[in-house]
Amino acid sequence: MFFFSFVFLSLVSIISSLDNGLGKTPQMGWNSWNHFGCRINETVIRETADALISTGLAKAGYTYVNVDDCWASARDSTTKFIQPDPSTFPSGMAALADYVHSRGLLFGLYSDAGYETCAGRPGSFGYEDIDAHVYAQWKVDYLKYDNCNSRPTNCTIKERYERMRDALNRTGRPIFYSACEWGEMLPALWFRSVANSWRTTGDIVDTWLLMLLNIDINNLFWSFAAPHGFNDPDMLEIGNGGMTYNEYRTHMSLWSIAKAPLLIGCDVRNISKESLELLTNPEVIAVNQDPLGLQGKKVRIDPYNGTEVWAGPLVDGSMAVVAFNRNNDMSQAVVVSFSDLGWKTTSQVKVRDLWARQDLGQFQCNYTALNIEPHGVQMLKMTLIASE
Repeated sequence: MFFFSFVFLSLVSIISSLDNGLGKTPQMGWNSWNHFGCRINETVIRETADALISTGLAKAGYTYVNVDDCWASARDSTTKFIQPDPSTFPSGMAALADYVHSRGLLFGLYSDAGYETCAGRPGSFGYEDIDAHVYAQWKVDYLKYDNCNSRPTNCTIKERYERMRDALNRTGRPIFYSACEWGEMLPALWFRSVANSWRTTGDIVDTWLLMLLNIDINNLFWSFAAPHGFNDPDMLEIGNGGMTYNEYRTHMSLWSIAKAPLLIGCDVRNISKESLELLTNPEVIAVNQDPLGLQGKKVRIDPYNGTEVWAGPLVDGSMAVVAFNRNNDMSQAVVVSFSDLGWKTTSQVKVRDLWARQDLGQFQCNYTALNIEPHGVQMLKMTLIASE
């Protein structure tokens, strides 16, 4: 029943998904905000595109290069076309997009459904068709659409996001549409026909507790994610220094099983070997990018010892599993009962450790992940061999 409940609930959602051909799996790439904030310029973006290639991140699937807030300055007084900041992007966004495309990557920009962006730059409300036209001319591939400075209008939040959706579609250029409404109006419940992904939470912060807060909130909406439309608990903080290696591995594991967008938020020009290893593990990424596109969720919580089991189905009939020790100060064993995965307790199951990239053997009834460190996980792929 576990597997079929996933399929049924998600097929209901697929019926009304945004039809722009994009987002069959969660988006992967890089975004400037978490590390740079407003300290961006065209040199940083070009060097980041180069670094995505040289580090192997692009080969691993991180193909979007997304410029967040602070790139725009004003509107042309005659055409009302939005203008890039001449001090930081003197070559213009079309030239920058061309450079990113020349590296075999995709180019993304940021705007806002209000009158101004969060940093006080021009927003798109009332200029949706003009801005969408300009973005298409610049060959933009991705739009992150924020929710700041939306003074009272005659439009609901949903209508403001629909206006940009329709404007993007009228351009004829496929542009991935990432709605950043912060989860305030529970967008997971009604955004499938509006955007390719939607924020379910407030902004992420590079701390253990706030990272967990975002993924716990995101988990509430697991049944609404499916191909072409995914829940977004915000960008990755791996490499920014606020958490330990062990905590960042948990961060990557939970985002991957939850089919969350994998958008790197650190300075990849100076990325550490450890962060690179976490971001490029092919078997962990494969869970996130599995074509079935169904979000994993918590299937067992033990409040007495602080352990959890997360699980979700994969297209080949196997299950992705995260055995998670939330405990702050003690290593724990985490038991994964096969009945929690929808299998009979007599089932024979093959288990593979995705971070270690090695098979662990065949097990019956359950699998016990031993000595999981505090704040740590074991991420697994479980394949049913026989069910008596």
